[in-house]
Amino acid sequence: MTDRAVPKALLATLMGRRQAVPPVWLMRQAGRYLPEYRALRARKGGFLALATDPEAAAEVTLQPIRRFGFDGAILFSDILMVPWALGQDLSFGVGEGPRLAPPLADHALAALRPRPERLEPVYRTVRHVAAALDPATTFLGFAGSPWTVATYMVAGQGSKDHGETRRYAYRDPAGFSDIVDAISDMTVDYLSRQIEAGVEAVQLFDSWAGSLSPEQFERWVIAPNARIVAALKARHPATPVIGFPKGAGAKLPAYARETGVDAVGLDETVDPVWANGTLPVGMPVQGNLDPLALEAGGAALDRGIDRVLAAFPERPLVFNLGHGIGQHTPVEHVERLLARIRG
Repeated sequence: MTDRAVPKALLATLMGRRQAVPPVWLMRQAGRYLPEYRALRARKGGFLALATDPEAAAEVTLQPIRRFGFDGAILFSDILMVPWALGQDLSFGVGEGPRLAPPLADHALAALRPRPERLEPVYRTVRHVAAALDPATTFLGFAGSPWTVATYMVAGQGSKDHGETRRYAYRDPAGFSDIVDAISDMTVDYLSRQIEAGVEAVQLFDSWAGSLSPEQFERWVIAPNARIVAALKARHPATPVIGFPKGAGAKLPAYARETGVDAVGLDETVDPVWANGTLPVGMPVQGNLDPLALEAGGAALDRGIDRVLAAFPERPLVFNLGHGIGQHTPVEHVERLLARIRG
């Protein structure tokens, strides 16, 4: 179904109504590629200080909306806010990436003291943004999915193959299940509070879903995400949930069918024509331009845009990237993308 006159084009698309011109937002659209973001972060200091300052975080959320007029604003925060609220210490070293302590590879989950009050600044940020957004712009909240968040909690930092966490899950599935359950419970409350504060749809980021075998994918990706979605739907039945299982590949249709998400995000490795033919009929999709095509610009960018648009002739489409926008992406390339999509 196509609707040419829905005030919130993105929200309508996530609810299954195809738009004549697909709505656009970009993962990590609020961030380091924008000069206004770099200037604000230089004044505020480190990432965590910025993300926990409600006025500053709201400003970062709104910066790309003012500049580009995206159809969706994505909350400026981080997926590691949940482990921080579960009691791990969180830091962002310069050039090192995030660190969580103590790592659960050699410390007990039960030894952590939950600190849910650490999430209060996020809810205040949501309220600031919701009050300032144009009525036509959809406000998106988010959280990390349990598997991806667990990889950081177990190892204490990011890794290339998540081997330490995968070994932990095989060696002690009951213990790892306790970690996943704790993340899931906190995530339901976290997203529910975001919705109550003013977000209109939420996305579950499973950035490292592609590192799992099919059996482990069912257990540590599909099952906990289905549990989160069911709990959110019980509390907020009208709020769309987007699932983004990066690297899922051939497991993507099962994820779409079994988790209960309203829309599914495609990473840049997914053939959009294949996705259109294999995903549930009518399910909205989001994606999946290669972020490096956006960074490259020119003919490569134009071809990438056209390929995504052509792949979904009838399905509700939210145009996005296959992952986050790169910090070296020229602003004028984003402008070109929007001009090409919007004609």
